[in-house]
Amino acid sequence: MRVGIILLVVAALLLAPIGLLWAFQRRLIYLPAPRAVPPATSVLPGAEEVTFTTADGLRLGGWFVPAQPPSGSGEVTAEGAAEGAVAGKGGVDNPASRSRRWATLPEGAPTAAAEVPARPELGLPERVGPAVLVCNGNGGNRSLRAALAAELSRMGLAVLLFDYRGYGGNPGHPSEEGLAADARAARAYLAGRAEVDPDRLVYLGESLGAAVALRLAVERPPAALVLRSPFASLAEVGRLHYPLVPVSLLLRDRYDSAARVGRLAAPLLVVAGGRDRIVPASHSRRLFAAAPEPKRLVVLEGAGHNDHDLLAGPRLLAELRAFLTGVPELLG
Repeated sequence: MRVGIILLVVAALLLAPIGLLWAFQRRLIYLPAPRAVPPATSVLPGAEEVTFTTADGLRLGGWFVPAQPPSGSGEVTAEGAAEGAVAGKGGVDNPASRSRRWATLPEGAPTAAAEVPARPELGLPERVGPAVLVCNGNGGNRSLRAALAAELSRMGLAVLLFDYRGYGGNPGHPSEEGLAADARAARAYLAGRAEVDPDRLVYLGESLGAAVALRLAVERPPAALVLRSPFASLAEVGRLHYPLVPVSLLLRDRYDSAARVGRLAAPLLVVAGGRDRIVPASHSRRLFAAAPEPKRLVVLEGAGHNDHDLLAGPRLLAELRAFLTGVPELLG
């Protein structure tokens, strides 16, 4: 009898932490910044505050950053945008620049829409162009991606930065299905902008957002997909950081990108950090290996997960420019 009681107590002590992890796991996965999002124009001059509604009725906030004209007048540099963003360490950065260009697209991939003539009387823009939908990682808010948006704008791309449900003052609570719904709504909003060519959309996802962007790309193929620090599955990352916990049994939001990437029908660029200890480059390599062609992998030696190098550093920007320029009809 006494032995049985002791065993029950021991079992309870062992199971209690696991039960707490199961109950509060989403607080470990999703880490919205406690601070408020600053006004768009204080971080990115020319940016527009926008909102859009998800299929389940949540109104989410974002920033639309128009493409800058080729002249470069009034340029906003990555450094200037980073200074304007809320203080915090975030980064995304660079790969070594290469001259190689993509020469092929998957058969049946959409081509760019022709330029439309200016129709000022109808409020139509002089031209429509490409745009990038940025899917954030699991931390912070859209202001931490301002430097990246500024540089993409200088490349001639419009950009939509947005926050998921539960982030950046948005209503709701984050989950895998919720973030997928948020990305669909963000894409629909961006594709519906008069100055955006819906056939020249690029999805760019970072870390957990890479899984969100990949899922969206399988559902609604973009002109190109960029994944920064992606993982094959969240369960694999969980086992890395919690080796004594039965992560695979407990995890609600699995983000199984390896199971989806084989259905991708868009040119793919994967960028990983050589010193990334949160999502090691080996995890990104595994996902890359499962992806179909055309694809390219860049490992930024010396870059950690949250280094500026992987957020908007010169190596990353050089690789982005080379990759996007090589996608036929995208930037031309």
